[in-house]
Amino acid sequence: MAFGRDEVHETVERYHELRRRIDAGEEPEAFGALAGFYTDEAVYIDAAWGRIEGKEAIAHWLVDSMVGLGDWKFPVEFTAIEGNDVVVKWTQILPVSRPDGSSYTQSGYSRLIYAGGGKFSYEEDTYNMLHVLEDIAASGWQPTEPMNVPPEHPVRDWSIPDAK
Repeated sequence: MAFGRDEVHETVERYHELRRRIDAGEEPEAFGALAGFYTDEAVYIDAAWGRIEGKEAIAHWLVDSMVGLGDWKFPVEFTAIEGNDVVVKWTQILPVSRPDGSSYTQSGYSRLIYAGGGKFSYEEDTYNMLHVLEDIAASGWQPTEPMNVPPEHPVRDWSIPDAK
């Protein structure tokens, strides 16, 4: 079912505003607050962590995966909407600078599928994990607290549930 562009756009705007508040340190639940944007049966695909299924698992993962990264920023560069599909271009920014003063940054994209009622049923994040690890090593950045690590063998099934 295709939803109206205004409805999708309004949800995306609320999603972006929450992300902005998270980056600004204004959201007490930090990334965990994003869980409210997913349906109960939602699927989330992360480049490092793999496939996470269900809103409760996504909510838990949104918190656990960000432990130690509280000083990173994830600003949105732009968004494209086509029907129920949303593509968000974002950047990861480490909180340390290169010798020339520029930031250590990595490029990322998210594909979300709008499901109505202000919620998404699917998100797939794409970024170059090797680039992330190289920048962490080069920068000397240290986590703000002990980090959780992705599973050794994450599920790499990025299929959309309705498309199986």
